[in-house]
Amino acid sequence: MFRLFAFIFTCLGGLNWLMIGALQYDFIAGIFGTQANIFSRLIYVVIGVFSLYILIVTVFSKGRLKLFGYKKKKPVKTQEEEY
Repeated sequence: MFRLFAFIFTCLGGLNWLMIGALQYDFIAGIFGTQANIFSRLIYVVIGVFSLYILIVTVFSKGRLKLFGYKKKKPVKTQEEEY
């Protein structure tokens, strides 16, 4: 679940950078007033930490990022199959 949040925040950070580059509008700073606001800076730090986490997990898992950790269920054997 943590990886999913990290992935979502990293995507939001990327979209924010897209808006800065294309439209010269900082969405995070627009919400909180300025870039110097403590809440804006906190969001920037959280996005940066999540991005670093996603990078490290992706490198150590050889380029694969699993957002959900579903386990395969073992098929249930019936009494007929046991004999």
